[in-house]
Amino acid sequence: MKNFLSLLAAIILLSSVNTFAAPLTGGVSEIGQGNQVVDAKTNAPVEGAVISIPQLGYKTKTDERGTFSLNATVNGDTIMSVQKDGYRPFSVTIDKNIASRPMILGIQKTDVMDVVIDDDMLHLGDDTFSEGSANSSEFKLKSIGPTYVKHFKMTANTLNYDNYLVIGSIIGVDTQMAHQMKQNNISTYSSPPEVFFNGKKIAQIKLNGDNQKIKLPKSLIRPDDVNEIAIQTGVNQFNKVRIDYDDIELMNLSVQTE
Repeated sequence: MKNFLSLLAAIILLSSVNTFAAPLTGGVSEIGQGNQVVDAKTNAPVEGAVISIPQLGYKTKTDERGTFSLNATVNGDTIMSVQKDGYRPFSVTIDKNIASRPMILGIQKTDVMDVVIDDDMLHLGDDTFSEGSANSSEFKLKSIGPTYVKHFKMTANTLNYDNYLVIGSIIGVDTQMAHQMKQNNISTYSSPPEVFFNGKKIAQIKLNGDNQKIKLPKSLIRPDDVNEIAIQTGVNQFNKVRIDYDDIELMNLSVQTE
């Protein structure tokens, strides 16, 4: 798990560094001298953004230069979230190595048709998992059960665009593919978590990672009405004695248009 997510997060952070390598305007110090949150389009620093690591109970805010100090002990892979009014929820999976280096995080302005479904950390499963399970050492929350369900409204205008369910970050997925990608070191595997939209299965989640997008079929959208998202965690494929749900944690669910 660590190798894959470290690489994924490093790609995100290196991409940000390349994008924001030049000094920013407004008296902001040159990139590379500390952690910073900037507007992904304008490169301007974002003041008052809330940085949190829910699994560690840690929370801080960016200053007028968009900078912040990460005074938290990060060991295994864990989810770090960035939230600011007027911006889309953002999260990234970090580890000890990533946390020890300067991070430049670009966040995007909210679109008028975006819907934030949930910006809390969610733990699905049965609170029974192996030490070799992906990220199990970082699990701190109690499970809410094997299934998460949330209702929300979508306007008729969304039918003119492509709409995506965006999962900011997800960890703990123990599928066969996740094992092949060395995201866990257990000898068994679970079926993939499944995503349902208005009662129809629209996707399976086979890997851990950040910013996973799932397209919502237009034929299933209920315009100007209540819609439903449900996420059901997988089941251990080798436990024949009882139903053994895969424990996963995810954060920052939203519907975004493109």
